[in-house]
Amino acid sequence: VVINTSGCGTTVKDYGHMLGTTDAHTVAGMAMDVTEILAKLGLPKGAPKHLRVAYHAACSLQHGQKIVSAPKDLLRQVGFEVVEPKDSHLCCGSAGTYNLLQPEISGQLRDRKVATLEAKAPQVIAAGNLGCMMQIGQGTSVPVVHTVELLDWATGGPVPRALRQTPAANPPL
Repeated sequence: VVINTSGCGTTVKDYGHMLGTTDAHTVAGMAMDVTEILAKLGLPKGAPKHLRVAYHAACSLQHGQKIVSAPKDLLRQVGFEVVEPKDSHLCCGSAGTYNLLQPEISGQLRDRKVATLEAKAPQVIAAGNLGCMMQIGQGTSVPVVHTVELLDWATGGPVPRALRQTPAANPPL
């Protein structure tokens, strides 16, 4: 079971504990984040894009699933310059429904996260969780894309939608 958003992945990987059935344990044991699969399979050679990517480590990926290096390693492998913000272990404020239930605090967390990401002067911000992408995207003009969109683009796929009308899609060589 390949999962492409870390919040869902954390939940599916916990099915065995949550539901306590043999089937739930089986599904949980088969679940993998897409970056875990890609790290095992390897990526085809592509054309490096020479972009500075600020990587946001979603809480559900780094804390919930204990996946820390695979996304960054894959991005570097295909030619991106990956930079990490100060306090990369801290939440962006999305936290599931937290941004809906605690909007003021969530906004403060978002603003702090965006400031640390933007301090790295990225051309694009990458994350592996849709909630984080939306949360961060509300606080920055820097394009925010899913990690896999960048990997796909670097290995021959289309330019990510968020980059199509930006200088980042066609950087000077």
